[in-house]
Amino acid sequence: MFEEFQPPGRKKKKVDYEALHSPLNRIPGMRLEVVRDLIDIGIAHIEELRGRSPEALYEEIQNLRENTARERLFSLRMAVYYAETEDPDPALLQPHRWAD
Repeated sequence: MFEEFQPPGRKKKKVDYEALHSPLNRIPGMRLEVVRDLIDIGIAHIEELRGRSPEALYEEIQNLRENTARERLFSLRMAVYYAETEDPDPALLQPHRWAD
């Protein structure tokens, strides 16, 4: 009966429900965009990151999207660390801590 008012020129933001509900999203400090990247290259679970090279993962993502920001590599390094570490240091669960 009533339509939601949408101001002219504004569009509803698309929500990536698959990435939002992914087990990868449980990695502290992980950005949703990086979760989407991992899903797109075939990584669906945290355990699949064990033994993987963050640089190789970044390369695979770049093959899908050439303009992938280098900062995504920092999140990938953090994610692999989290997957491989039984009791990860909370101070290292921030992507900027993994910068070159």
